[in-house]
Amino acid sequence: MTVSAYILIQTEVGKAAAVATEVRQIPGVVAADDVTGPYDCVVRVEAPSMDDLGRLVVSRVQMLDGITKTTTMPVVNL
Repeated sequence: MTVSAYILIQTEVGKAAAVATEVRQIPGVVAADDVTGPYDCVVRVEAPSMDDLGRLVVSRVQMLDGITKTTTMPVVNL
């Protein structure tokens, strides 16, 4: 079963567009947009499992230069 999630990203000042461009290149990223408000980028991802989602966030997304904080919100079907 595929797991979907939104990742809210805070970046260093002036880095939102560059981070969104870089994160779009990561396999599993469905969409990435820079936004206004408390977060600078919102990313939609899909992964084969929760474990794969965790690896995607920790080893790929959080490693990008300019990211200061991420919050991951898995999608649930209630």
